[in-house]
Amino acid sequence: MADRKMKMRTRLQDGVVELQVLITHPMETGLRTDKNTNTKIPPHFIQKVNVELNGKVVVVLNTGTGLSEDPLLGFRLKGAKNSDKLKIFWSDNLGESGTLEGIVDIS
Repeated sequence: MADRKMKMRTRLQDGVVELQVLITHPMETGLRTDKNTNTKIPPHFIQKVNVELNGKVVVVLNTGTGLSEDPLLGFRLKGAKNSDKLKIFWSDNLGESGTLEGIVDIS
């Protein structure tokens, strides 16, 4: 399994906490071919992203091949406040997954 990096950042925008998550992932559709061998590159894409706020699931995102490589996802979290706990989990069609924990930091 590859080492997939994740980064998150929070900011206050229009009175609501905005969470941005960057996931390092190749996001292959299965439609491209290798330039050298002309063989199809197998599909490899994120299927699900969950966001938890203080242990409660607040976002469930089912995705597919339409996301770009290394997707940057944004969520607006109503009711979130400074120092609340965040947990982001993703899984893909090949069984890879990743988790990142952090806190809301809008200071």
